[in-house]
Amino acid sequence: MLTRIKDLAQELAPRLIEIRRHFHAHPELSGQEYQTAAYVAGVLSSCGLAVQEAIGKTGVIGELVGGTDERLVAIRTDMDALPITEATHLEFASRKLGVMHACGHDMHTTVGLGTAMVLAGLGERLPGNVRFLFQPAEEIAQGANWMVQDGAMNDVSAIFGVHVFPSIPGGSIGIRYGALTAAADDIEIFITGESGHGARPHEAIDAIWIAAQVITTLQQAISRTQNPLRPMVLTIGQISGGRAPNVIADQVRLAGTVRSLHPETHANLPQWIESIVANVCQMYGARYELNYRRGVPSVQNDLALTQLLEESAKEAWGSDRVQLLQEPSMGAEDFSMYLEHAPGTMFRLGVGFPNKPNHPLHHPQFEADESAIITGVVTLAYSIYRYWQQPVR
Repeated sequence: MLTRIKDLAQELAPRLIEIRRHFHAHPELSGQEYQTAAYVAGVLSSCGLAVQEAIGKTGVIGELVGGTDERLVAIRTDMDALPITEATHLEFASRKLGVMHACGHDMHTTVGLGTAMVLAGLGERLPGNVRFLFQPAEEIAQGANWMVQDGAMNDVSAIFGVHVFPSIPGGSIGIRYGALTAAADDIEIFITGESGHGARPHEAIDAIWIAAQVITTLQQAISRTQNPLRPMVLTIGQISGGRAPNVIADQVRLAGTVRSLHPETHANLPQWIESIVANVCQMYGARYELNYRRGVPSVQNDLALTQLLEESAKEAWGSDRVQLLQEPSMGAEDFSMYLEHAPGTMFRLGVGFPNKPNHPLHHPQFEADESAIITGVVTLAYSIYRYWQQPVR
């Protein structure tokens, strides 16, 4: 079966590169993936899949009917681009100023379509049904929740995902057991003091100075109150306040993000942050308001499915092209929202070039090695096929 899957994928290679370049040249922002979704739906329909559009607002579901195995497998790929002006100078560079596929979602969508084409080509040899989820709005961490609300995970037994990774060579596979990405939450803190003359600070309560103490204390407390074996990152990315250089500010707004890997750490973060903010403000006579918004949890790859994926990739490409990733990412992925409804695993698809600089994700010069498309398609298709060879858990 592996040989058949590889043959089908190679036959599709020119078409898949054409599809990927179309997506890359016509990127759409989160929640605005109308043309991308229409294109995806058209390809899926041409392969004989049952297609549902406007799932999760601008998402698409394609259902491939196979044999009698009742276990339904899902594959999720995301479609949205970023508000970045492309600087690659590729022939198929973005034609939309200020919008770019700088995170590789054009590659993801193409891999998803290629996998659908290959599995559809297997015909009656497919043991069970596959649901393809083409998700919008991953970059704003909303799309997965939209899809779930519209029933995308109903009856799903297992789900697979893929994300490109320029740090490893094109055509290689990165496997990670356990935590792959971090939980990501947003914080907003208002510090309220009392205004006064800049020359007489003792007559006022300086919200800017107190905000600085809050930021410093939070960063110091991470290294002294948090378990160093359970990583977390707190970044204040915005600070605003004050009306004039010689007037002591009475209010400051801080906004930032908090990343963590361990579920217990994630659960305790709101209380931990508030206790520090409250103590600092109380010490200097200020008031505060903390808005803590839960984002997405950590992607925790299922052990058995990750092992299946690793074995499938090694059989397909050899052990030298399969890497075990030693470290998780402190970035976030709303693929984790699907894992609240079924076990799943996500792998890294290497897209790095061997003989030129590889820019990171979200960079205006990010490029991806297109040879990785076939690697991703075969790895997913063969893993899905082998899933039904495993006993029911």
